[in-house]
Amino acid sequence: MGAPGQQQLFSIGRRVHGRGEYRGLTFHEVEAKTIINKAPANTPWFTHSINAYRGCSHACSYCVAGETPILMSDGTTKAIADIRVGDKVVGTKRDGRYRKLVESEVLDCWSTIKPAFRIAAGGDTELIASADHRFLTNRGWKHVTGAEQGLNRRSHLTLNNRLIGFTAFREAAKEDEEYRTGYLCGIIRGDGSLGTYTYVGADRTSIVHRFRLALIDPEALDRAARYLDDFGVPTDLFRFLPAIKPCWAIRTSKKAMVDSIRSIIAWPVEPSASWGLGFLAGIFDAEGSHSCGILRISNSDAQIINMIHHQLSRFGFDVVNDRPHANRVTAIRFRGGVSERMRFLLMTSPAISRKRSFLGEAIKTRSGLQVKSIEFLGYSMPMYDLTTATGDFIANGVVSHNCFARPTHTYLKLNMGSDFDSQIVVKVNAVERLRAETEPAVWAGHRIAMGTNTDPYQAAEGKYKLTQGIIEVLLERASPFSILTKGTLVLRDLALLREAAERGLARVDFSIATIDEDVWRRTEPGTPHPRRRLEAVAKLRAAGVPSGVMMMPLLPGISDQPEKVAELRVASLAAGAEWVHDGYLHLRGVRDHFMSWLAGDSPQLLADYEARYPARRSRSGARSPRQSRQGQFDLD
Repeated sequence: MGAPGQQQLFSIGRRVHGRGEYRGLTFHEVEAKTIINKAPANTPWFTHSINAYRGCSHACSYCVAGETPILMSDGTTKAIADIRVGDKVVGTKRDGRYRKLVESEVLDCWSTIKPAFRIAAGGDTELIASADHRFLTNRGWKHVTGAEQGLNRRSHLTLNNRLIGFTAFREAAKEDEEYRTGYLCGIIRGDGSLGTYTYVGADRTSIVHRFRLALIDPEALDRAARYLDDFGVPTDLFRFLPAIKPCWAIRTSKKAMVDSIRSIIAWPVEPSASWGLGFLAGIFDAEGSHSCGILRISNSDAQIINMIHHQLSRFGFDVVNDRPHANRVTAIRFRGGVSERMRFLLMTSPAISRKRSFLGEAIKTRSGLQVKSIEFLGYSMPMYDLTTATGDFIANGVVSHNCFARPTHTYLKLNMGSDFDSQIVVKVNAVERLRAETEPAVWAGHRIAMGTNTDPYQAAEGKYKLTQGIIEVLLERASPFSILTKGTLVLRDLALLREAAERGLARVDFSIATIDEDVWRRTEPGTPHPRRRLEAVAKLRAAGVPSGVMMMPLLPGISDQPEKVAELRVASLAAGAEWVHDGYLHLRGVRDHFMSWLAGDSPQLLADYEARYPARRSRSGARSPRQSRQGQFDLD
């Protein structure tokens, strides 16, 4: 059972013919001489691999601290711990050279406990996240920590990186009494009507007291009415100018109420910071505009313009007066780009959501978000993450992220066709070998991958339980590991995987190439239904196990149509997949076998596949056994 001239890595054992649910399978029980295989030097996610089986009947975290503010689609922020499925946050979508801000629905949210790292960047930006979390930088997505080589080799943040996003989110103003007073001053002086009028009639003189505030946007009107009511000034709601420009308004004509409003909106001698934030929110709701990347506040009253400038100056905003209009209206325009506009809107908390929106705006790198430091805090803490429809979200201003094994059967003098599907080599001593090879004196806790060659949760696992034993040993040794599978049998080990995930040791990738019923039955008839695999992803994520979907292999002309790929991606995210990756079919070493299948299934595609996958490419790309440092061949 080895290639000619090749040193065997296991001794031949007995042959067992499957019965019952294993009918049609033959198990070749062997004693492995080694179970851990060293991965190629250019493999980024793991350094070693384990495959307890050969052949396959299936043939075919990130997180941040709970108080981190997340940008919502209505222009407000919410702590990530308070976000729920169905909420609408801001994500990004690439459009030409830039990413643009778009609305993104939260499909899942979860928490776990992980070691905490503090990332500090320009603009007073600070984030607390796990080592595995990824942020978008000027050089692509980066994990918080990693290494250039060895166990933790992966793309990670350095002090040379600039984060993509905005300056840190500012805490929203508190709606205390001073803020409410300032807000009413701004919105009533900006857009209200307040006065006492004398009417002389034939038989008497009447004095009329009147307050009215009419606004197109009900959000600001509701806030003004609520604040007035807080001060003991009830108002009536009515339909204003229904025949001309219908909108709603509030009013009162009682002398005591009008006098109270005059008192409320009087200019303070020494405005507090809270009053200033309220005033800016009110005057912006009344006279502000925000569109096409420009934020302005306009008014013709010199006293109001002076107060706007005074309050903006105290909070450090850079503004300029545009040229006055013929009607003597002055427009105050903000400078400093999207970061300054966002800082203003988040600090002041105006009521009108359409004016707070940043959807459609492009994110550029000139934000001054140079990474200053990455510091391990020395403890673990609850961490939270989201799955969104776009695969990302804005965390405190920063864009934040939440089968090739057939040829090896020929080395065993088994064919890569029917034998690979039915002749399963079982390394019955895999658990004992792993325990011996991971003794603390000799094992450095390298990252191990399972499923790199054959599925660790194929049918044979139900009989032999080797993967279960391997996980138990890796837990004992505190060795990090990942699992790639198509098997829903993984849920049998949910308790073990949950424990491993809580210790930051485990991740699970589900291989799901299609959810098209017909394509699945034609290409992967021996695997669990793809919907069942998605249900398994959801259960793993609910248990806190980092899990994602590998949409591989996409078959040209069969399963790679954009609508089919989009359907699978949406279904994966809806199931809670933390990541979704795709990849096209390659035929290294299996071209003849695949072309034989294709001729029977889709002969009309043969010419296209012959052009895409010429025989010379298959030969040049075919895998061969790798010579290990010990002089043995690695057969995994």
